[in-house]
Amino acid sequence: MLFNSIFFLFVFFPVVTGVYYLLGQRFRWAWLLLASCYFYMGFIPKYILILAFTITIDYFSGIWIEKLHGHKKKYFLILSILSNIGVLFIFKYFNFFNQNLSALARLLHWNYGISSLSLILPIGLSFHTFQSLSYIIEVYRGKQKAERHYGIFALYVMFYPQLVAGPIERPRHLLRQFYEEHKLELRQFMAGMRLIIWGLFKKVVIADRLSGFVNQIFNDAHSYSGPYFLLATFFFAFQIYCDFSGYSDMAKGLAKTLGFDLMVNFDAPYFSKSVQEFWRRWHISLSSWFRDYVYFPLGGSRVRPLRWALNIAVVFLISGLWHGANWTYVLWGLTLGLCLILSVATRKLRDTLWQKSGLSYFKFLRSAVQTILTFMLICGAWILFRSATISDAYYIFKQILLSGYHLTTLMPFIYHYLNSVIVSFAAIIFLLIADYLLSQKKFDQVSVPLQLFAFSMLIIIICLIGRFTNEPFIYFQF
Repeated sequence: MLFNSIFFLFVFFPVVTGVYYLLGQRFRWAWLLLASCYFYMGFIPKYILILAFTITIDYFSGIWIEKLHGHKKKYFLILSILSNIGVLFIFKYFNFFNQNLSALARLLHWNYGISSLSLILPIGLSFHTFQSLSYIIEVYRGKQKAERHYGIFALYVMFYPQLVAGPIERPRHLLRQFYEEHKLELRQFMAGMRLIIWGLFKKVVIADRLSGFVNQIFNDAHSYSGPYFLLATFFFAFQIYCDFSGYSDMAKGLAKTLGFDLMVNFDAPYFSKSVQEFWRRWHISLSSWFRDYVYFPLGGSRVRPLRWALNIAVVFLISGLWHGANWTYVLWGLTLGLCLILSVATRKLRDTLWQKSGLSYFKFLRSAVQTILTFMLICGAWILFRSATISDAYYIFKQILLSGYHLTTLMPFIYHYLNSVIVSFAAIIFLLIADYLLSQKKFDQVSVPLQLFAFSMLIIIICLIGRFTNEPFIYFQF
């Protein structure tokens, strides 16, 4: 089931929310769990058994980890991690590694006869796997009490607003909220509705509109030249941002209408002045997960420079693999990691050069230059992320660097899609202004009538030009 479907917006969401508030606190967890199961089974029903398997393993492992001491509790930590990572590996990574081993075997003339598996990746598998892992690790560290209520724990993993594409919540933040009684408060409910409307605007007005341009060019890469790839890459940067942050806004809004608070997952990432800052603002729940459970255990920044660089490389390598079983994602992650390492390594040199340039008094100019250069680097990385193969990515980079650029090159394409192109650019400009106002907390200073007027206009725009084509969210595949 999709957040941007008519059935979800006008049937599932109102019914689930209405019944939730009509029920007493004692039965609300059961209703939400039932609704979450129905929501997930709207994709591939039998895959709910996979969730039931990992939930059951993690539930009992958490209890035994809390009961036991010393090395014994480590066995249940390992059991839980192997169960979660094992399921993830079989469905998401087995074919990738198997195909690469098969290619290596052919190169070395070895006999290798293991066949690939014909499996469909369960939707959102990486997200609820990482959410489950955060629970079991926190219990092992003694920072979270093991959950004794099986239904509540299952709901923690399956809570429908963030089940499929996050944000990846932590047990200390979310679990306790299922025990709290949430009364219907108009201010909170309206705040949730505003987030839902804003996320829906990002998805159906911007992301789904841009997807047509992006798919046409990237899916037939060898038919286009540099100017087309520049436009497609620019559009993809905002397509993926609006698609994913739109989902996160809707998830947070849906939870808020029920009285729950989910973490913020995006913070105006395209206003970042460095790759390091971008990573702190983009997919915050994932970047903080890697920070706490991979980067810090490796030693973080409290090590020698070379070891620190290796830690960063490992984190971004795993991040690339988390996004998908393809060498393009691996290179995407490593490219961002390398950019971050170089950014930190050259910081003092860049500060010195800026001081000697005589432009140090123009702070706004430096901020603007840093923001633009960071955006360009991120866009370059997005080419790797979006390309189907390394070969396609190489061809696209080559065309961008070596193609001739003439004003007339894109004119037939733009003229053919003139109305959509105009709407797309106008929506992107509006998005950037709104992101700036929201990041600076300036929107909260606007009077309530003006806020209501703004969101009323958004609803009208969504109804008039939104694309309700049941386009899946990009991050569902992860």
